[in-house]
Amino acid sequence: MSVASLSGSFEREGRLSSVVPDIVDQPVRRRTEVFRRLIVNRQAIALPAMFVVASVVFTLGSPNFGTLNNLTNVARQSVYLLIISLGQLIVIVGGGLDLSVGSVVSLTSVASAMMSVVFAACPDTPLLALAAGLGTGVLIGALVGTINGVGVSVFRIAPFMMTLGISSVLFGTTLLVSGGVPVYGMPPLLGEIFGFGRLAGFPVPAIVALLLVAVTYIVLEWTRFGRYLYATGGNARAAELSGVRTHRVCIAAFMLSGVLAAISGLLLTARLGTGGANVGASMPLDSIAACVISGVSLSGGQGRTLTVVLGTLLIIIVQNGLNLMQVGAYAQSIATGGILILAMALARR
Repeated sequence: MSVASLSGSFEREGRLSSVVPDIVDQPVRRRTEVFRRLIVNRQAIALPAMFVVASVVFTLGSPNFGTLNNLTNVARQSVYLLIISLGQLIVIVGGGLDLSVGSVVSLTSVASAMMSVVFAACPDTPLLALAAGLGTGVLIGALVGTINGVGVSVFRIAPFMMTLGISSVLFGTTLLVSGGVPVYGMPPLLGEIFGFGRLAGFPVPAIVALLLVAVTYIVLEWTRFGRYLYATGGNARAAELSGVRTHRVCIAAFMLSGVLAAISGLLLTARLGTGGANVGASMPLDSIAACVISGVSLSGGQGRTLTVVLGTLLIIIVQNGLNLMQVGAYAQSIATGGILILAMALARR
């Protein structure tokens, strides 16, 4: 046999040996790809699965859970946590964390109520009292958010420690100002409009929440700030080298979170008719849980607005179902923490 024929034979054998493993490995590769996609998408599957399980359990546990009145009550209760969760989403997407939202709600409630009471002394200017209370609350939220943002971005304080410290300062200030006593004497107009008011048959707080959801969605998905926010949370150093002013993005994110927390505090105060120092105690954990359950990455750069809406509804459904089943507040806290741990476990890849 000639040298040319031998080389041709070896070449054909080499080609055959390279093709056969590819043919054999194709089913394995397909199964591997399917398995990988299941792992990647299990967070997306987890949220609907939790909804189904919770609905079945609470429907069996309480006949009143699936009634129209109860579902309407769930939607109304979810407004306040939803607004705060939107602000938490913005901060977490940018790579931060805001533990001061509960104290912002409390301070906003007390300060806006006190300001409204002061201006309500003049019966001829009810709109002035309303504007003074609302303006005070929004100003507090913006100021606290700016302080948090400057501390995290300029002074390089860890978001956890910065917002935890601010939360302690705000809560102490709230107790000092109010003396730990609820503030009464607010103008009825605040509750009539933002507490129990309706517009075209829809509750005003729900309309405000839906508008804020739409604005948050547009900001995160369709604006330059939203792209900069995702880039900063994904890799702050790379974003900065690309020309993104990460300091400004961080400050703006915390400021938006503070304003949204203040709006929630104002709506909650209008609903209760009083300013209280403990109205936002559970908001930090619940808002973080709502975001994490929705697939928002605590490392930043990942999260969507509409899924946070679903995560918030799940938290409220669990709380509502446990109330209907006459489960105590301590057990409800255990359930919320368990859901948070389960969501974090599902988010691991």
